[in-house]
Amino acid sequence: MAYSEMAKENGSSNSKPTRDTKGKIITCKAAVAYGPGEPFVVEEILVHPPQKFEVRVKILYTSICHTDLSAWRGENESQRAYPRILGHEASGIVESVGEGVSEVEEGDTVVPIFNGECGECCYCKCEKSNMCERYGVNPMKKVMEGDGRSRFSTVDGKPIFHFLNTSTFSEYTVVDSACVVKFRHSDHTLTTKNLTLLSCGVSTGVGAAWNCANVHSGSSVAVFGLGAVGLAVAEGARARGASRIIGVDINPDKFIIAKAMGVTDFINPKDEEKPLYERIRKMTDGGVDYSFECTGNVDVLRGAFLSAHAGWGLTVILGIHASPSLLPIHPMELFDGRSIIGSVFGGFKGKSQLPHFATQCGNGVMKLDNFITHELPIEEIDKAFDLLITGKSLRCLLHF
Repeated sequence: MAYSEMAKENGSSNSKPTRDTKGKIITCKAAVAYGPGEPFVVEEILVHPPQKFEVRVKILYTSICHTDLSAWRGENESQRAYPRILGHEASGIVESVGEGVSEVEEGDTVVPIFNGECGECCYCKCEKSNMCERYGVNPMKKVMEGDGRSRFSTVDGKPIFHFLNTSTFSEYTVVDSACVVKFRHSDHTLTTKNLTLLSCGVSTGVGAAWNCANVHSGSSVAVFGLGAVGLAVAEGARARGASRIIGVDINPDKFIIAKAMGVTDFINPKDEEKPLYERIRKMTDGGVDYSFECTGNVDVLRGAFLSAHAGWGLTVILGIHASPSLLPIHPMELFDGRSIIGSVFGGFKGKSQLPHFATQCGNGVMKLDNFITHELPIEEIDKAFDLLITGKSLRCLLHF
């Protein structure tokens, strides 16, 4: 399918054939952050051509997760850089490629990934890790890996910084080839909208249940925080045959959709003064086999850890915690047999494993449609952030 036809099929009304833009600077829309918590400025910017081992992508859909929210708020001061184009969950079409790129070509359907995979470093070659020495997730990074410069600038030539290897709040973005995954339509039945979810949230949650915890059939699970990532954990646990999935959230409205995604019990911490972990231990005869912290709150993290069963319980951290937060656990508490690990991108190796995951989703192993609750034009990005902040959306897709 031709580039322009593909873009039209996915709702893009201002697509241009690649022959018109290849090797040239593109002027396009982007939502630019100019300071912590400041309203986004949707303006025209310049996107420069991809250099060696880089790919320029036309973004069809992008969405917002709490990592974007944290970065927009500037919660970690050392990571602040402005002006900046945020966004890291998206799907799109390859517009052009730089020298040396062979795994994707113009017109390919792709998703950018914030945790890249070069395939050559010791991390990529290790089966126990999904990190990458050169292109792994790095919130401090604000320029391209190849030459240390930005591919974005204002119309008057001032640099605009990159974000998490992706910067998807722009109609066009440039990413390292290690940070883009190709999806062949013959290998899956997902829409481009649903592919967007695999770029971060759903993969992060499901992967935490499958790859990091290895949830087993008949097990008990507690998920703390029922946003998109937490609900993806629940979906992953359901798919693995967990017999009891306890959802924890202060928003009772979340239980309706959580039930459809496999959650069997719901606890609102505000309903009782009794410590949450005591309630969960009582419900599960001592604690759950697996607990997942998806909030970025250290008090919640401690509750999740203590909710895991002594002797074998495992806690997986998925929440983004602001500095200078420290792990709220005394070393001697680990001698009770509980363990705790962190999860990045659900343990998935993006380039080599996401295509198979897409096939599984297309075959019905995971239900993706319920995650997309809203769709808005990029001009309403501030509204999309408000929907996330108030807990009214799971994923709001933005289009250009």
